[in-house]
Amino acid sequence: MNRKNSGYESIAESLPEAARESLDELVRAGAQRMLEIALETEVAAYVEQYGQARDGRGHAMVVRNGRAQERSVATGAGVLQIRSPRVNDRRAGERFTSAFLPPYMRKSPRLEEALPVLYLRGLSSGDVGPGLEALLGPSARGFSATTITRLKEAWKEEYRLWRKRELSGQPYAYIWADGVNFPVRLETDNLKCLVLVGVTGDGRKEIIAIEEGYRESEEAWATLLRDLKRRGLKAPLLAMGDGSLGFWNALGDIFPEVGQQLCWKHKLANVLDKLPKRLQGQAKAHLHEIMYAPDRATAKAEIKTFQDTYEAKYPKAVASLTDNLDRLLTFFDFPAEHWVHLRTTNPIESAFGTVKARTKKTRGAGSRAAGLAMAFKLMEAAELRWRKVNAPHLVAAVLHGVQFKDGELVRTEPAASSTDQDQDRVAA
Repeated sequence: MNRKNSGYESIAESLPEAARESLDELVRAGAQRMLEIALETEVAAYVEQYGQARDGRGHAMVVRNGRAQERSVATGAGVLQIRSPRVNDRRAGERFTSAFLPPYMRKSPRLEEALPVLYLRGLSSGDVGPGLEALLGPSARGFSATTITRLKEAWKEEYRLWRKRELSGQPYAYIWADGVNFPVRLETDNLKCLVLVGVTGDGRKEIIAIEEGYRESEEAWATLLRDLKRRGLKAPLLAMGDGSLGFWNALGDIFPEVGQQLCWKHKLANVLDKLPKRLQGQAKAHLHEIMYAPDRATAKAEIKTFQDTYEAKYPKAVASLTDNLDRLLTFFDFPAEHWVHLRTTNPIESAFGTVKARTKKTRGAGSRAAGLAMAFKLMEAAELRWRKVNAPHLVAAVLHGVQFKDGELVRTEPAASSTDQDQDRVAA
C-alpha cells in the first residue's frame, strides 16, 4: 500500500515527536485531535443552523468568534490542552454551550466517577490524588483528600435520602436478609449492618435496606421492618435468611404471611460443626444430596437416610439438620429455575465482600455514619453488575399467585364451558 495515498504520513506529521515514541502520548494526542474535531464540527453545525439570523442592519447574529483561552482537561486518556472555538450569539436569551466540553469543565465525568471507585476499592483518601497524578500528570492534583472528604459528606446525604424513599410502587417476590459486621476505626465495637435485598417483578436484584442493627436483635429487625412497611413495602412471597431468631421473630410479627427459607450454607456449616473432621467430607456430600434433591419427597428420603446414618453417635448433628425442617424445604414451592437463588443468602454475602475488602485495607470507616454511607455506595455500585435471577419472567407469575410444586407449575383443570355444560344436561 502506498503510504502517501493511505494518509499515514499526514497523520504522523501532525503528531508531536514524542507521540511517535510513546504509546501514552500517541493515545493522548489522538484523543486531543478527536476532541478538537468534535468541537469544530459542533460549532460549524451551530453556526450553519442559526447563521441566517440577522439584526435590523442585516448583520449576522450568530458568528464564529475566535478561540477561548487554553485550558487543561483531565480525561481517561491523559490531560489534554484545549482551546475551544467560540461563538458570538447575539440573539436574545440565546448562548452557545458545547455539549462535549461545557464551560469550566476541568475533569471528564468518567474521572469524576473514578474518584469514588478508587477510594471505595481500597485506596486511602491521601493516596487517591497521587494515584491519579501518576496516571494523568501534574494537572490531576485537583483530585485530593479534600475532594474525597467532600464526596463522603455527599454520600451521607445520598444515603439519608435513600433510606427515607417511598417503597409502595415496587413489589418484591423474594427478599434475602442478613447481618454483616465490619470495623469502625475510631470505635471499639464493630458496625453491624442489617441488609435486605429483594427481587423485583422483572427479576432484578435490588437493595431494599441497609441499617445499623445492634447484634441482629429482634428489636432491631422489627424496627427496620416496621419502617419499611410504613413506607409502603408489601409483603414478599418468600424470605431467605440464616438461623438468627431475631429476624424470623420480627418477620413473623410484622409480615406473618411471608414464606420462610433457611439458608442452606449456614445450615451445612452448623451440622458439620457437630461432626468429627474425619466424617465431614462424607456428611457434606450427603447434605448436598438433600440440598440439591429434585423434589421434596426425595429430599425427605435423603434426610431419613442421614438420620439413620448419624443419629446414634451424633444426635446433635441430626437435630441441627431436622430442626425447623420445613423451613429448609420451602424453596420446593417455587419455580425450579429460582432454586439456585433461594437456597442461600449468597446475594448479600458476595456483594458485601467489597465492603469487607475496603474496610480491611483501611482498618474501617472513621465513624458509624461514614461506614453506613460507604456500605451503601459499595452496594449501590455492586447492584449495577448484578444479573437477573434465572427465568426472570417467572417472577411475575410468582407475584400473581401462580402455584408451583416441586418447581413445576401446578396446572388446574380448566372450568367447563357453557357448551360443555349444555351437552352434559342433554345427555342426562
